Amino acid sequence: MKPFRKNVAIAIDGGGIRGVIVTKALAMLEEALGKPVTGLARLTAGTSTGSIIAAGIAAGLSATEIHKLYLELGETIFKRSWRTLLWPLSKYRYPLEPLENELRKYIGDKKMGDFWSQHPRTDVVITTFDLQTNKNCFIKPWKDKYKNWPVTSAVLASSSAPTYFPPVEGRYVDSGIGAFANPCYLAAYEAQFCLNWDLSETTLLSLGTGRNPPRVKPGQPADFWTWQWLEPLEDAFLDSANDQQVHLVEKFFKKLDFRRFQVDLAEAIPMDDPGQIDKLVAYGEEMGRMILSDLFDRALGVTPETAA
Repeated sequence: MKPFRKNVAIAIDGGGIRGVIVTKALAMLEEALGKPVTGLARLTAGTSTGSIIAAGIAAGLSATEIHKLYLELGETIFKRSWRTLLWPLSKYRYPLEPLENELRKYIGDKKMGDFWSQHPRTDVVITTFDLQTNKNCFIKPWKDKYKNWPVTSAVLASSSAPTYFPPVEGRYVDSGIGAFANPCYLAAYEAQFCLNWDLSETTLLSLGTGRNPPRVKPGQPADFWTWQWLEPLEDAFLDSANDQQVHLVEKFFKKLDFRRFQVDLAEAIPMDDPGQIDKLVAYGEEMGRMILSDLFDRALGVTPETAA
């Protein structure tokens, strides 16, 4: 693994319980470095499950601690009930209270602005989508608008994937419904234009939560019923949007030491299935080895010409 540059940022995709992949990989990085990643990164960015990890790192938790949190709480957060059995007749599948309670245990009553006043100062970009204004929101500790937001509220707003959890305050949902399920471009922008970091002295680690395999066979869509389009369209949108963010960083931040890591899943793993944790840990070990060997995601270096 090449040494990191002076400034280090970490950006983490959304993906529900598949955040286990990232936490395991980062725990392996910590073991190799001999220190927690919380002492490494002064900028973290995350969407949905990525916001949990990004906020945890900024709050002083090690990746090992966050990984343990994911292993212990999967069954609690995604506990099956009448809501999951009756969905889509129910409004959402899981209540937010279990996640909120656990976040308070680990993060406490910290406000977003506390990240900016602590030493060393840490920038955290948490994404959410405001249904009331139909806009993405980027919650940051140095913005007056958000500095008094409880960190738990920001993370919940980012994690409230529609149909899985209810909207926060009746308006904020997972920013993955927009273009920022992968927040690597936001992190690169934040580093250069908000923090004024010299990109020639900056490393950005971008971590995905697994790429689903194709679910559609040749000719199959011709016979699809309406509901059968949902999963293929979701995969197509998310994978395309995630890779697009990678291309944007490559195109506009050429001096940046940009390292994108992603694993290809052998089978689709739902974001709310804690029964798949053993498989996710194995994928996390694969990503950890990729990080330690500088084996980047195949989306890097792809152009419109080569992608055709």
